Parts: sequence; C-alpha cells; structure tokens
Amino acid sequence: MTNEEPKISSAGDCLGIFAKYWEPGRVKTRLAQSIGNEKAAQVYEAFVAATVARLSAIHCTRVLSYSPNDSKTREAFEAAESNGWSLVPQTDGDLGERMAGYFQQQFSEGVDRVVLLGTDSPNVPLVEVQEAFEHLKTSDVVLGPTEDGGYYLVGAAKRVPPIFAEIPWSTPEVLPKTIACLDNEGLSYTTLDPWYDVDEIYDLHRLVEDLRDESETELALQVLLRQILEVIEL
Repeated sequence: MTNEEPKISSAGDCLGIFAKYWEPGRVKTRLAQSIGNEKAAQVYEAFVAATVARLSAIHCTRVLSYSPNDSKTREAFEAAESNGWSLVPQTDGDLGERMAGYFQQQFSEGVDRVVLLGTDSPNVPLVEVQEAFEHLKTSDVVLGPTEDGGYYLVGAAKRVPPIFAEIPWSTPEVLPKTIACLDNEGLSYTTLDPWYDVDEIYDLHRLVEDLRDESETELALQVLLRQILEVIEL
C-alpha cells in the first residue's frame, strides 16, 4: 500500500460504516475468549479508528451509522463527525434489517450508489472500495467476500436489493445465500477480491503480521499496529 490518496468525485456516491460502541463484553466476543473483554474492546476501538481514518480519504458523501442509539455512543463518534462523516443511528432489528434500513435511508435522500463496510477488516485495501463504486455503474450490487463465507463490503445502485432478509448471519452461508437471492431476482452483481475479518485470536495475529510486512504502509495502519501491540503485548 502507498500513501496515494484515493478520490471519488461523484456527488451521487455514499460511503458508509457500520460501527458499535466499544463496550467490553459486547464487541469482539470471540476474540475476547482469548484476550478478555477489556482488551478485545480496546482492539475493536482501534479497528473503528483505523477504519474511519482510512475511509476518510475517499471523497464522497460519508455516513457513519452507529449502535446503540444513545447519547453516549454518539459522543464517542464525534471525532468522525469532525472529519466529514455524518452520524446516524442504526435502526432496530437484526443485522439485515439494520442494513436494509441504512440503504433505504440513503436512497431516499437521492443517492445513486451506496457502499457499506463494517469494522472487522481494518486493513482492507482502499482500492477495493474505489472499485466497488465503479462496479455499481454497471451492476446492481457489489459484494466484497470474506474468507469465512460472509462479506466485508456490500454496495447497491438505485434501490435496496432483496438480500437482507432470511440470511443466516454470522455463518458461512451468508455469501452463498446472498448470491442465491440475487440470482433469484435476476439482479446483476460483481464480487471484489476476497479479504478477511478479524474475529479470532489467530486472525489478530495474522493482521499484526500483515501490518508488520507492509514496507510503505499508511499512517492509519502504522497507528493501528502500534495500538494492537500495546494491547496484546506481542
């Protein structure tokens, strides 16, 4: 990776992040089984900060959708607001209902293309995000597959796709079921290069090694590596 700043100039593009407040015991619960709730929450907070910092380089409308919907959480994300992100609470419901609500809200405001990421893949190449918007000029949906059968990115053009209901979230069936929905509806889609989520301790070790191996890494990833090492003392 280089420090070259990506640019997207279309006013009709909206980039979103889904993020939770880093309350111990409520985030990174699988990772917490190895390093404890407090450290897992600190790692997750670092993931959120890195994701916001890196995606701030992409020039388009940017919206951070937070959970839970309370004043404490909103205050925790005010730093993102000062960096050009609009803050909106996630709607109620399961993950699919909340994502559908997010897409509906953005399209109702006149956006043409919406791309949404979580915070579990903090080092995902920015070029994949750029390419997602490009693909949405010719495809109805774009998906960024993860190695565990889910996706790190989902995008849609013009309308909310019917891919958020009756999906077995947090299972290896997420991506196959999503693609089956698209095929059944006759919607076009493009898949990006796969990446990985950081859910377990071995994922975190992999991330650390990947960050160490970068010769010309981004500043946000240098900061992320330092923060992770301070927490887990590798």
